[in-house]
Amino acid sequence: MILGILQGRVSSARLPGKVLAPLLGEPMIVRQLERLARSQQLDRIVVATSVDPSDDPLVEALEPRGFTVRRGALDDVVARFDVIVREFAPTTIVRLTADCPLTDVAVIDRVIGAHLGTGSDYTSNVIEPTYPDGLDVEAISADAWRRLMALPLTAREREHVTLGLYGRPDSFFLTSITQQPDRSALRWTVDIPDDLDFVRTVYDALYDRDPAFDQAAVLAFLEAHAGVGRTNEDLARNAGSALSGEEI
Repeated sequence: MILGILQGRVSSARLPGKVLAPLLGEPMIVRQLERLARSQQLDRIVVATSVDPSDDPLVEALEPRGFTVRRGALDDVVARFDVIVREFAPTTIVRLTADCPLTDVAVIDRVIGAHLGTGSDYTSNVIEPTYPDGLDVEAISADAWRRLMALPLTAREREHVTLGLYGRPDSFFLTSITQQPDRSALRWTVDIPDDLDFVRTVYDALYDRDPAFDQAAVLAFLEAHAGVGRTNEDLARNAGSALSGEEI
């Protein structure tokens, strides 16, 4: 089974409650889950949140809509994932984060397909970024996950789930997925209010015409509307997760 684990919580430092922020009448995380459901490779999706009371509203928003949610440690995100991996016993784990409502399932499926084709321990499009920030995908083999769990991980590695994998290239078989042209300067994730405003603008423009709009559609919209887009000059890539306690 290929299991997507969507990591999210309410207590973001820069934009608290962002995963529940309204996006065309639904919480932002629901819009992302709607997009993820179109993947041809993911067999199941589980939302990984925390047992902290601050995440009660997230669970209350998702479970009545039929989404699968599991709760674990607030700051030890590796432990949060491991509870889910042990329960569902996937052959492949796909890590996704709940601040990326422009996620493109074609990109997700490409990364998963490459992961399965190469037999890698870890495959992603983040080792060498060429995709817009917000289209990140990481695939991990079950064997690599077990080996990771046997290591004496640092506190930072336990907070940033996959750091223990890609930070040990001598121990794990890593595969990097890239695209041309390089669009890594584009910012399509949500960390601050301006990011959310941008995502709402994109949804307002594209969703009614095609709810499954992809990377190409967003790029075409940006080309036709100069000045609307955001880049890493507005906020550096991964600036949010670089803050202690900001890993969602």
